[in-house]
Amino acid sequence: MSFAPIKTAVLGVGLAGLTFHAPFVLALPELFTLHAVLERKPAGPGGKLQARFGPEAAKGVKIYNTLDAVLADPEIELVIVGTPNETHYDFAKRVLEAGKHAVLVDKPVTATFAQAQELDQLAKSKGLVLYPYQNRRWDSDFLALQALLRLPPSDPNSLGTLWEFESRFDRYRTVLKGTWKDAPGPASGLTYDLGAHTIDQALVLFGRPTSVTARIENVRGIGHPDVDDNFTITLRYPPRPAPADAPVKPTSLTVTLRGTILSVKSPQVRYIVRGTTGTFTKYGVDTQEDQLKVIKAPSDIFTAAEYGQEPEELYGVLENQRGDDVVRSVWPSKFRGEYAGLFRDVAKSIREKTTPAVLFSQSAEVLEIIEFALQSSKEGRTIQVPPRQ
Repeated sequence: MSFAPIKTAVLGVGLAGLTFHAPFVLALPELFTLHAVLERKPAGPGGKLQARFGPEAAKGVKIYNTLDAVLADPEIELVIVGTPNETHYDFAKRVLEAGKHAVLVDKPVTATFAQAQELDQLAKSKGLVLYPYQNRRWDSDFLALQALLRLPPSDPNSLGTLWEFESRFDRYRTVLKGTWKDAPGPASGLTYDLGAHTIDQALVLFGRPTSVTARIENVRGIGHPDVDDNFTITLRYPPRPAPADAPVKPTSLTVTLRGTILSVKSPQVRYIVRGTTGTFTKYGVDTQEDQLKVIKAPSDIFTAAEYGQEPEELYGVLENQRGDDVVRSVWPSKFRGEYAGLFRDVAKSIREKTTPAVLFSQSAEVLEIIEFALQSSKEGRTIQVPPRQ
């Protein structure tokens, strides 16, 4: 790609803005220029951006105190929405109505499926790029899993025909963090937070389910009872295609997505995938989030040898049935985690008008599944998922 860098504004300089957004804009100067940030009350010169990455990173970056000021700047082309969840819909809508070339919206992209559909149609009607920040499609462990599931049935490492898939995002914390995430409100709770990632990955791998059954609750009993900290979401699918000569042909696929903030385990379980000829077990989570929280400079994303590289002790384990024996082997995470890949794709979508790797309609569907899950949990029943319209 060769084009003028995209002048970018980052809304919010909290965890999202300073960990997941601004570092990549700064680390990819051939694609982006960090033109401005939205910070309501900067404590000093350069605000939180300078406090985090130093004066050089903040040099020339404008600090705006209101969204109106951001929208009034004619130089801004891309706006990244990294503010609290309940603001995503309103901020993204205002950016689109202002005619900025593109909007990158953190997940969950809105608080409701209907809001996401509305934004999608608005962007399309104006010919603007509306990109959802589903960064965990670029996790090293997810890339490794996809490579495994692409193996042909003839490969000795193949899991055969899948019949059960479990994906987890577990953590341990017995106190509230005291941030907006602990407060009740639109799109609050663990299901909208980490659940949005597990659902997105499941839809990438298996498509739209036929039914959703869920239990969602505040299991710790701290904070507001409406802010969930535990979810189990079961997606049901028709049987996966099996070779004609396969001795066993499963009659369905069950996908279980779990997350809790009360799991005492290290490393945490990430994936357990079962097929007719093997099982894949994976512990530990992609390293990028923890690394991005402590990098000294955005350039470390590309210069630090360990960035995005999963340690070997966290590689997945395969157990394959071969004859009468179960053969155990390591399935390495060969691909580095690379959230920069999402930003490269955003730039390409804007400048070259290519189809985004992550469609906004896909993140809207994530919200639709979350709404089915919440309904299932509230009513204590399985919800049938209508075919995609």
